[in-house]
Amino acid sequence: MDILKPKDHTEEIAIFRHGVIGQLCARDLEHGDLAEALRTLSMQRLRPPGSACTRSFSIPTLERWLYAYRRRGLEGLRPRARRDRGRGRELDPVLRQLLCDIRREHPDASVPLILRTLRADGRLCATVSASTVRRLFRQEGLDKIPQRDGKGPTTRLKWQADHPDALWHGDVCHGPTLHLAGRRVAVRIHALLDDASRFILVISVESHEKEDTMLRLLVRALRLYGVPSALYLDNGATYRGDALRIFCSRLGITLLHARPYDPQARGKMERFWRTLRENVLDHLGSITSLEDISSRIQAFVDVHYHPSPHAGLMGRAPGLVYAPGQREIDPLSEARLRKALTLRQRRRVRRDTTVSVRGRLYELDHGYLAGRVVTVAYCLLDEPLAPVVEIEGQRLPLRLVDPVHNAHVKRPPRRTTKGGESPAGQPVAFDPAGALLVKSARGSGARRGRPRRRGGSRCDLLSSASSACARPPSPRSSTMPSCGCPRPSRCSSMISKPRSLSAPACSSSVSQVSAKRVCYGPCGIGYPRPDSA
Repeated sequence: MDILKPKDHTEEIAIFRHGVIGQLCARDLEHGDLAEALRTLSMQRLRPPGSACTRSFSIPTLERWLYAYRRRGLEGLRPRARRDRGRGRELDPVLRQLLCDIRREHPDASVPLILRTLRADGRLCATVSASTVRRLFRQEGLDKIPQRDGKGPTTRLKWQADHPDALWHGDVCHGPTLHLAGRRVAVRIHALLDDASRFILVISVESHEKEDTMLRLLVRALRLYGVPSALYLDNGATYRGDALRIFCSRLGITLLHARPYDPQARGKMERFWRTLRENVLDHLGSITSLEDISSRIQAFVDVHYHPSPHAGLMGRAPGLVYAPGQREIDPLSEARLRKALTLRQRRRVRRDTTVSVRGRLYELDHGYLAGRVVTVAYCLLDEPLAPVVEIEGQRLPLRLVDPVHNAHVKRPPRRTTKGGESPAGQPVAFDPAGALLVKSARGSGARRGRPRRRGGSRCDLLSSASSACARPPSPRSSTMPSCGCPRPSRCSSMISKPRSLSAPACSSSVSQVSAKRVCYGPCGIGYPRPDSA
């Protein structure tokens, strides 16, 4: 069987009051008897509904309840709402108008932020509660409407890392665009947050979002707080580079990326950005530099955010949850950090012994490496960059090219032998043009007695051939080929068999010149065959 209960709190109070004066309602008492009964009833201690202690009620209160019940029954015993219900009695008209004006001009400002600001300025007393201000805004139609997600239903579970430094969140917030020194500057705020404690590890204000910026921010956090187990980042191109992936792998950090276009998957980081906007970014006023924004944000984090109770931590403060005694620190040595941030690239050394590294030109002092492909190594922690060439177990330093300085550097002396003297007292003979001149003279002498292939009469050809065959033998050779060739070393008749007047063996090409037969040896000079003479 269901239990019968009052439908609301007012009916519960009316039933309680009826139970107090019920014995008086059932009897008709004279004036003296009624006064005595009310006096006796007022001395009793009763526990009203919803109260933690007992109390007594005065005679006028009991008499008012009695006459109200006689006139209207149980409805007459219901408590009536105050005429100023919903209106803050601690808010005078001037203060009410001030609060409404602030909400109209700054609709993104939260009620706690408004109260904290007015109390710091001395314009609001500490007794005014946040619920009073919210009721005022609700009456005036100035309550804040939360933004709803228009997408379909998605099953999400509340999760949290089991201990500090188990998971770090990294993200960038797009702040307002400022006009500094006559140019537009986009404000980009980078931060790292610990999942288990909501503690802000590091935060930085920049004018861009690059992979190098996140690397520098991560290095700062690693030096201060040690190595985490995992790093949870956005899916943007800023966090998808090879340098960040290799760096985390070398340190044993698991790199995780959120799904694209799903900011709810990074709810802890997005909630901090919302808090930062409500308290700082939406109320910057006149800012002259990025350093001014950075100092304001850092003051908010250190003075307000870290010491304040956090709803996601069951009222505990992030600074207390992330205290050194509450977590295990994995320290990181500087040598291990430099090793993890050392990059190696293959580069070809130019003929002027220069190498291009990250868009800048460096030079070597070792000329023998010109034209070779070498390994260039540099650490991202070095400012300025100090690259070196690693080759055959050596580390050769590189320096920036200074063309003006190189213009005044004296040329090194010529190479000498081990003894310090020139290899020979005389210079080495090397004359390319002279060699060509000698070759040309030899070629013209060889072609001097050769008959022309084209043009001229047949008699001229025969006469030139006869005069060539009538030349005396060369003193360098003791024998002559049967064809009369002056170059016996090139004639096949001298190679195949000794000289024979009856059967010349010269491998010659035969051509018909008039009625005579003329042979041409390998040297290109024509001679009449002996059988045709």
